[in-house]
Amino acid sequence: MSYNAPLAEMNYLLKDVFKLEQTLSDIPEFSDFDNELYSAILEEAGKFSENVLFPINRHGDEQGCTFNNGTVTTPDGFKQAYQEYAQGGWQGISGDPEYGGQGLPKTINLMTEEMVYSANTSFCLYSSLTAGAYQAIHAHASAELKSLYLPPMLEGRWAGAMGLTEPHAGSDLGIIKTKAEKVDDTLYKINGTKIFITGGEQDLTENIIHLVLAKLPGAPEGPKGISLFLVPKIKVNDDGSLGERNGVNCGSIEHKMGIKGSATCVMNFDDAEGYLVGKENRGLFAMFTMMNLERLSIGVQGIGLAETSYQLAKAYAIDRKQGRNNSGEFTSIIQHADVRRMLLSQRAYTEAGRALTVFMGLQIDQQYHHPDETVRIKSAGMMALLTPIAKAFFTDKGLEACNHGIQVLGGHGYIREWGLEQLLRDAKIAQIYEGTNGIQAQDLLVRKVCLDKEELIEKLFSEVDSTLSKSCDLDEFKRLAKVLSEVKKELSETTQWLKDNFSERGYELQGGATEYLHALGHFIYGWMWLEMLSELSGVEDKNFVDRKLVAAEFFTQHLLPITFEHTRRVRAGFKAYIDISAELV
Repeated sequence: MSYNAPLAEMNYLLKDVFKLEQTLSDIPEFSDFDNELYSAILEEAGKFSENVLFPINRHGDEQGCTFNNGTVTTPDGFKQAYQEYAQGGWQGISGDPEYGGQGLPKTINLMTEEMVYSANTSFCLYSSLTAGAYQAIHAHASAELKSLYLPPMLEGRWAGAMGLTEPHAGSDLGIIKTKAEKVDDTLYKINGTKIFITGGEQDLTENIIHLVLAKLPGAPEGPKGISLFLVPKIKVNDDGSLGERNGVNCGSIEHKMGIKGSATCVMNFDDAEGYLVGKENRGLFAMFTMMNLERLSIGVQGIGLAETSYQLAKAYAIDRKQGRNNSGEFTSIIQHADVRRMLLSQRAYTEAGRALTVFMGLQIDQQYHHPDETVRIKSAGMMALLTPIAKAFFTDKGLEACNHGIQVLGGHGYIREWGLEQLLRDAKIAQIYEGTNGIQAQDLLVRKVCLDKEELIEKLFSEVDSTLSKSCDLDEFKRLAKVLSEVKKELSETTQWLKDNFSERGYELQGGATEYLHALGHFIYGWMWLEMLSELSGVEDKNFVDRKLVAAEFFTQHLLPITFEHTRRVRAGFKAYIDISAELV
């Protein structure tokens, strides 16, 4: 079996639906780029993913990472692939040209990242964490730290890692025990242990730059007393050369359900030298620059794995002969209605998720680069609302797609050599790390909706209204628009009901947070399908158009109406289940 990069889909979104070149034309940093270049980059990323990364994916899962006396060795083939990845300039694709990056839009970076996740999720995590660490350093570190650390990170010579979680502190970071002590005006000593550190130790790069959350003496209690520190595995001299080993050591690696080619480490910091990033006691503010972008990246992991699952399942369904059709003819299983239900569910969710990824990439590019402050503020608000939805809904539907893939293959799906069971195992973690999906749902319901003063949800509804008002002769567009309008009315009423009841019932109503997120996720996917349908008239490829119409109609009839069941459950409330004894749960 093989993976084929969905370039036709990506180019349609790039050129026709979101018109990337035109949309970013007001941003000087992107003025030299055009659709032809963007398309060429996607093609090359597709080739690399298909020909270099996918062939080592299953072996990486079989062999996994190994640990020996503090040293981590990645699976065979990973080191060579990473060198090719770095030499190809992929690590710095959207990095600041001042530090050696290519300065391309984040939108393009997200599209290439999907292909890498599709082909080899474990491999992608090393580059993804490096990109996130780069963003936090670029946004908050001093000029001296940026000039010293960012160029080799963008080159792919140095990697990045994120040190948040501790054995006793997961999502509640306010109770971390890692300590920092000031040595002089710039230098600090870091002591503590962090767990679940992706890429905390590996043999792919010369150095690893850890971003570590720690508390200074006398810092305020809770999250307000956390600071962020840059802690290199190997100390860096003033001229950028590597010095002696820092007090940073890997104690062990985890033995996991999936992503076995990605080293998940226990990291010990023993008088490790570090440097403050941002201001003292403002570490979470700085770290969230990285975390929010990582949450979108992990969402893209769900899209990537769903795409691969769909491709493998469809190829099998075409070849596998079993059963008879209405005419009594022996047929392949792709003719069976239930198999088509699963394949079309995979595709309808995945293509809408990909469209939303591109839309969010545009918001990031505008948020960080647009010369008009009004545009920057609007895009930042849209990202604040959409990020928890993307992280949770992308990954929930990604796991569902992988589950469908196994089911299509039947017994072969349960067998390792076919590859589907690895996709399912790799997909599961995406619902957990970077903040579990339940926490994303609570963040959406509590902070982004019920306590929001900026009316972000109303601004989203306004964006959807603009799409609903578009003129399109397609019957599929009109049917979808009708159902989406009904869903919007239902969601609006449910949202208002939540706001009206939150002050008195907030703790209990959070039981419906996941249901609310899924309702909003379906609604937004419907919006994305409307956007895609509205631009089909200019596409000459009849097969491409017909496939889009089929998937859109399936989404309208079978998936979008699920929203009403989600909102019903939200309004049912959870008081009866909060008030009872824990023994009865």
